[in-house]
Parts: sequence; structure tokens; C-alpha cells
Amino acid sequence: MDFNVNYPEVGATRTDTLPEGYRHLVRTAELDTPLHEAAELLMTWGLQERCGLHPDATAPRAAPGVEFTLRFAGVMLLPCQVVWAEETPERVGFGYGSLPGHQERGEAAFLLEAAGDRTLFTVRSFSVPGTLLSRLGKPLVRLLQARATDKYVVVMREACERT
Repeated sequence: MDFNVNYPEVGATRTDTLPEGYRHLVRTAELDTPLHEAAELLMTWGLQERCGLHPDATAPRAAPGVEFTLRFAGVMLLPCQVVWAEETPERVGFGYGSLPGHQERGEAAFLLEAAGDRTLFTVRSFSVPGTLLSRLGKPLVRLLQARATDKYVVVMREACERT
């Protein structure tokens, strides 16, 4: 499958080994829910929506080749493309890469893994500034990335809390 992403290491977030030369972010949380209960929220853009990113996707479910744009703060558009997806009884998740026009160059992955009656949720990414503006604002961009990654984990944990 051809991808239109703006970096060469396509699919590198599928494993724990991220490529050198990029900033890496990894966050993992244990969810108090079986994998299948969290999977639907993850694979249908529900996590991004709950984080306030308003995804506009070419398909209702994450799958390789699906393109989508995340709207951040109502004005910043972040074009992306799903580069891998997996749905097995033990693992569910996907990775998406930045497309030309994105403020960053790199990839992010969202992965659920069965752990008994609980689920491990991991957000894993690598990136470098993709525009002059993001290079000039690198400290702020890094702070925003870390906060966004943390928010994904908090929102997924809240969505999966048992009542």
C-alpha cells in the first residue's frame, strides 16, 4: 500500500523500538476493562473526539490508508494517514503518520493489549518539527505534544472506568 506520509520510517510505532533522530513519547496505563470494551472507542475515532480533536476521516474506522484531519483549537489542521492497524483478540490498535501540511513529521500509535481482565493502553510516538513555525516554537510544541499524549491516556482511562 502506498502512503502519502512525510517521513520514511512508516509503521515504526508498531513495535517498542522507535527510530533514532526523533523525539520519542511513550505513555502506558492499565485500564479496568476488557480489551473489547475499549477497542470500539479507539478504532472509531472516539478517543480523538473525546480529546476535543474533531477528526474528519475518510472512513468511520481506523484502517491502513484512511486519511483524516484533526482540528486542534478550532484553527490548526493536522492531516494524517493510518499506516497500520491491528484487531486480534489480544491486541487492537493503529498507527498514523503525518501528511504534508502537518506541523510535525512522524508517527503516533494507540495500542490496547489484553492483560487478563484488564487492558494495557499505550500511546507511542516519534516526531520532529515539520515546519519553520514548529521549529521556532519547538519548546512550546514539545510541551503541547506531551500534554496531548497525557490527555489521551487520561481520557481513555476515564472512558473505561467501571461504574
